[in-house]
Amino acid sequence: MSFFRPDQLAEVLDRHARWIKGQPGGVRANLAMADLEGADLSQRDLRGARLVGARLARGRLNGTNLAGADLFGVDLRDADISRANLMQTDLRGARLRAADFSNANLKGADLRAGTLEPGGNARRGGGPDAQDADGTRQIHKTVLARLQNGTTAEGGIPTDLTGAVLRGANLSEADLTGAMLQNADLSGAVLTGADLTGARLNGANLSGAALDGTRFDHADMVGTRMADCDLSGTRIATAQMTRPIDSMGSEIQRAIFDHERWIDSVGQRGQRADLDGADLSRADLRNVNLSAASLRGANLSAAALTGARLMMTDLSGANLEGANLMGADLSGANLSYAVLTGADLTRVRLGPAAIKDPSGRPTGRSWAANLMGADLRGSLLVGTCLVQANLSDANLDSADMDGADLAGAKLQRATLPGRPPRRG
Repeated sequence: MSFFRPDQLAEVLDRHARWIKGQPGGVRANLAMADLEGADLSQRDLRGARLVGARLARGRLNGTNLAGADLFGVDLRDADISRANLMQTDLRGARLRAADFSNANLKGADLRAGTLEPGGNARRGGGPDAQDADGTRQIHKTVLARLQNGTTAEGGIPTDLTGAVLRGANLSEADLTGAMLQNADLSGAVLTGADLTGARLNGANLSGAALDGTRFDHADMVGTRMADCDLSGTRIATAQMTRPIDSMGSEIQRAIFDHERWIDSVGQRGQRADLDGADLSRADLRNVNLSAASLRGANLSAAALTGARLMMTDLSGANLEGANLMGADLSGANLSYAVLTGADLTRVRLGPAAIKDPSGRPTGRSWAANLMGADLRGSLLVGTCLVQANLSDANLDSADMDGADLAGAKLQRATLPGRPPRRG
């Protein structure tokens, strides 16, 4: 990473402005691999600028003209890019998690996979390798290179738009092949002619989006909201869709219904759910309350569980591969030896649960979450509460733990991101 003092950055931007206008002394801005975290570049004319691999997390680019800019592998997490012009922009392999693209113009943008490699070629997804002019390279976290089945995306690291705000954005003819759009807000967006082949859209909101000619071939659309969408002109037949609860067996439906009655009545009506070994793969269980239920060894792979209440639920040995648990409450849950590879646990509560007496009053005691031996490879634990959690022997290789709270957590023999397995 290269660092720029404020006066150096101002000079680069001034020369770029002269370059755009064809004035003497103009030079195209080259901010490749620059550390510009939190920088204010709002309302700037940065057409054609070179920002390969630059760090612009939490930056301000609202109203900025980035048409034709090279943003390959850029880090724009949590950045404000609202109303910006990104027509024909190269955003392959970019990190755009939770960025605000409201009303931005991304027409024809390239959001396919790509990887920046040290001392080697820039692998730009879907095309031949290309050498950057200055030879700079960087490897991004391998967590973004893992798709739902744990394999590496063809062409490199998928562009990460998880939780991004794209309300009203123009994404017509954009190439989003293999992009990660979990829990992204695309309501009212224009996706006419866009290619979302193989994209992960589980939990995304596409309500009111324009989808004429949009391709969803083999896309993961478990839990995707599509209210007021005309799907007649889309290619969606091979997409992986949600299994609604009413499409499951009557026993499962009854167990969930009776369990919620049991919770609401503090055990006076209904009964605790016993769904050990149940097949709930791709199930739409958003906001469900299965606290204290037994789901040992259940198959919840690719299930939509955003906002679910699973306090002190027994999920030991369960398969939650690729599940979307964003914002769920798993306080005190038992996830020992569960498979959570590629699962989205963003802002999940996995801290201790308060123990209550039979009448529902707090006892002053608590029960810690148990993730002993859990397989969390490639999972997203951004902003997740893991206070006092038992992570002994857990495998967190390639997990994204940005902002995770591990206060008091047990980490004996755990494999953490960037560290080799512990022995003994």
